[in-house]
Amino acid sequence: MQNDRIIAFVMAGGQGSRLQPLTTGRSKPSVPFGSRYRIVDFVLSNLVNSQIQTIYLLVQYKSQSLIEHVRKAWTISPLLQNQFVTVVPPQMMAGEHWFQGTADAVNQNINLIEEHRPGLVAVFGADHIYRMDIRQMVDFHRERQADVTIAALPVPLHEASSFGVIVADETGRIQAFEEKPAQPTPMPVNPNMAFASMGNYIFNTDVLIKALHQTQQAGETDFGQHVLPRLLRTHRLFAYDFATNRIPGVQPYETQVYWRDVGNLDAYFEAHRDVLGAEPVFDVFNPEWPIYSSSYQGPVARVLGGQIENTLLGAATLVYPGARLRNSIIRREAVIEEDAVLDECIIMDYVRISRGARLRRVIVDRHNFIAPGDEIGFDRARDAERFHVSPGGVTVIPQGQVSYFARDIRGSGRRGYSE
Repeated sequence: MQNDRIIAFVMAGGQGSRLQPLTTGRSKPSVPFGSRYRIVDFVLSNLVNSQIQTIYLLVQYKSQSLIEHVRKAWTISPLLQNQFVTVVPPQMMAGEHWFQGTADAVNQNINLIEEHRPGLVAVFGADHIYRMDIRQMVDFHRERQADVTIAALPVPLHEASSFGVIVADETGRIQAFEEKPAQPTPMPVNPNMAFASMGNYIFNTDVLIKALHQTQQAGETDFGQHVLPRLLRTHRLFAYDFATNRIPGVQPYETQVYWRDVGNLDAYFEAHRDVLGAEPVFDVFNPEWPIYSSSYQGPVARVLGGQIENTLLGAATLVYPGARLRNSIIRREAVIEEDAVLDECIIMDYVRISRGARLRRVIVDRHNFIAPGDEIGFDRARDAERFHVSPGGVTVIPQGQVSYFARDIRGSGRRGYSE
């Protein structure tokens, strides 16, 4: 009898060094995205929507922000014992060391696999913005009688040198791995494209446990570098073509199969463009495949006046008359004062943009106060003296030290809704 039980390990310990200064005080999966989400919400939503609801979130680097977010946003049901999202820091049961790699992270928690005794184990990353019906990948895995299935993203051949490339035959069976090859091997059905590994895996449980024991004995730590190349010699490994994945409710104007790596500041900034507009490339509003996040209890946004064009406003945001907002994303409990101008900006929670300030292509992290009349994003050299400027010219103001509860940001003496 087939064991249909699936548990998931989500690798959420990423340091996110290329997203500095947004990751100065938080891990990469905890970085805010859009008007109300965190990056981690996308993989968790994909799993839950795919009816995979036994989820262990493996954390490590600056994890407190992520732990607090999961505590507040991801309580599935206390009544159903096998439906949960649980944060797991390094347990150090196999020695006094942190997670040394993806395989080591799962190996340190092998007791959780043995406790649940699932038929399959999903190992997914937490660093990307995408929708995916993981059950379709599971069906592919079972139809091919695979031991391991790897999600594969078709990318243009000229871009494939930046990825770990999978060489597969017409059935999807993997023949070889190429790590950032100078001359990538094309897909068998499309000579202009190559398969890039997405770092998302489905394992038969018995295969995974045996492989982890071998990896531990060999002192190896990583799935991509160690476990999968060894298994390729003895087991059936398949590449699942992510381009075939279909999500209900996706609109005709959207990119039908959307996946974005937001691993650096410019990619992160550009991904926000994809959620803007009347017909966005990635429409986050999809009742048939929702992206879940915190159940914030504050009020809706208030617009007292001003000019707003192609802009998302988070809950409890307050926009004063004379303000001009264009192509921007404003997260919750931000205040935009009179005559402030924002053009292509990302304004995070609990930020006040003062009267007459002008910002262009700027990311303002949480708890910041932009002074009256300040201009940011118009003089790159001057901005670089005060803040961080990305290679693409995006100015990033790191998380501030303004205590939201200590500062009367609305001038009314009211406190905010902490989240």
